[in-house]
Amino acid sequence: MNRSETLFERARKVIPGGVNSPVRAFGAVGGTPPFIVSGKGAELTDADGKTYIDFVGSWGPLILGHADEDVVAAVKGAAERGTSFGAPTEAEVDLAEILVEHVPSVERVRMVNSGTEATMSALRLARGYTGRDKVIKFSGCYHGHGDAFLVQAGSGATTFGEPNSPGVCADTVKDTLLARFNDLDSVNALVKENGGQIAALIVEPVAGNLGMIPPKTGFLEGLREITAKEGIVLIFDEVITGFRLGPGGAQDLFGVTPDLTTLGKIIGGGLPVGAYGGKAEIMARLSPEGPVYQAGTLSGNPVAVAAGLATLRKLLQPGVYDRLERLGKRLADGIGLNLRELGFPATFHALKSMSCLFFRKGPVVSDEEAMASDTALYGRYFHGMLERGIYLAPAQFETAFVSAAHAEDHVDRAIEANWEVLKSLASS
Repeated sequence: MNRSETLFERARKVIPGGVNSPVRAFGAVGGTPPFIVSGKGAELTDADGKTYIDFVGSWGPLILGHADEDVVAAVKGAAERGTSFGAPTEAEVDLAEILVEHVPSVERVRMVNSGTEATMSALRLARGYTGRDKVIKFSGCYHGHGDAFLVQAGSGATTFGEPNSPGVCADTVKDTLLARFNDLDSVNALVKENGGQIAALIVEPVAGNLGMIPPKTGFLEGLREITAKEGIVLIFDEVITGFRLGPGGAQDLFGVTPDLTTLGKIIGGGLPVGAYGGKAEIMARLSPEGPVYQAGTLSGNPVAVAAGLATLRKLLQPGVYDRLERLGKRLADGIGLNLRELGFPATFHALKSMSCLFFRKGPVVSDEEAMASDTALYGRYFHGMLERGIYLAPAQFETAFVSAAHAEDHVDRAIEANWEVLKSLASS
């Protein structure tokens, strides 16, 4: 038994499933998860001394890679000044100003501690602002583990086939309406059936927890048109895509401005941070200015804010996004060539520094099509890549990320490993 196996055995005695977030347990792919002891740049080292090229990046936040020297220095400096005050700091204002400057929809913003907290708070605000109760979400899209969202959610819920979690009361989700991602007709039908009752429509503008699925041409524009006409608050969940697809996120890339935006991951630079923001008129409904209550002891935590500020300031320097896009294209071109030359029945999606390999023939534009992927085959692929030192998400329904710390050699080694594993699978 190696050290990771020993640690996992210990963990399962004191932590449910041995992990603190379900997908980490390798339940979708089998085997024992490697316990990580350190990361530097684009690489991870596990408890048994094995090194991996990392394409998970802590599930998206580490766009600069592990232990970036500027981020580490900022965290150390902030911690030395005090880890928490429960009072305002200038750094909170600095971070808020960056978010307002770069994210088109954000005129005012409130800091919280996670993406889940951001989406829960944004939904409450939308309901408080409109005086309505119902909300539309999309099957397979994941917006954190808030009760109202755990209805046909993606990510771990999809992985484990539990779209409705026990413990979520029927009355809590009775006002959650389900539409189909990339299907405007399903949205129009819900709006027609529930006229004047819908407070908000929340969507990942690029689905990141079904695997990675971009929006069809006209889909986001159609959502904007429908919600504007019906007085529905349009919420873009950009916890994954915010500052990933560019400084303005998906809304800037696709030219569609929502009413509210939720953020997380990258804006915390690897520490627990979330935020929600949008039109000043809506944000003014928040306490203490308005009646909609939301609070948090550690919101705007100085250490987490320092990590986020250091990350964003470095990320926004000239050339960083260009480099990310070049590396993402190199990976997409290489894996695409592998698939064509082998005639392998899989579909590779890539959008800038995000990507996903679906083990089914394309196209993949909806949750139903994503769910038709061969998850057992993905499990074999995953372990083949892991054995070759390539660390991917241990589930078919996740997204791979390139970071600014990746070098061309890292990408080329992943392409080479991909070729070897797919060739092996094709012949077995």
